[in-house]
Amino acid sequence: MANTGSTGADGGRNRVLVGAITGVRGLKGEVRIKSFTADPAAIGDYGALDDEAGTRSFTLSVTGLAKGQVIARIKGVDDRSKAEALKGTRLYVARENLPPADEGEYYVADLIGLEARTPDGTLLGRVVRVDDHGAGAMLEIEGPGAPGGLLVAFSAASVPDVDLERGVLVVDPPETLDPPPGGEIPDEAGEK
Repeated sequence: MANTGSTGADGGRNRVLVGAITGVRGLKGEVRIKSFTADPAAIGDYGALDDEAGTRSFTLSVTGLAKGQVIARIKGVDDRSKAEALKGTRLYVARENLPPADEGEYYVADLIGLEARTPDGTLLGRVVRVDDHGAGAMLEIEGPGAPGGLLVAFSAASVPDVDLERGVLVVDPPETLDPPPGGEIPDEAGEK
């Protein structure tokens, strides 16, 4: 999976989440940013970034990396109090400013909204969210074939085919997600 988090506040695929300001560093207005780009420092390469509402624009200058986060200066932010006021700001970039994804890689924004179907074509629902907490991306699918929602690891084994042009991905979850033979799930005591 390539670079980024999710679609912009406009709900479309015109903006892509590339990072979030998590805190400040020092007294001169530097900020710490959790970058969602494949190369964290590349967050400064895409031009001006917008906030979630699209009302504020930020020009970043990456100054370093520390503890897995990007350290950056933002044009016009020159003291700690201005930087602290930006904590929690999610940063978006216009989709056309991103490089094309490599073969077999996808932007998270491209996965949101895709139909999820089983290998035999049965509709499970649509991808409504993609999360990655460090152990790999997980697709959250909601729809008629996934009552209560379904989480599926975004791996070649669980998602063997992604067809962006058709707007479909194939989900082949491991058998452990299926109910055991007999269709009943045992309660905590192991009884049916």
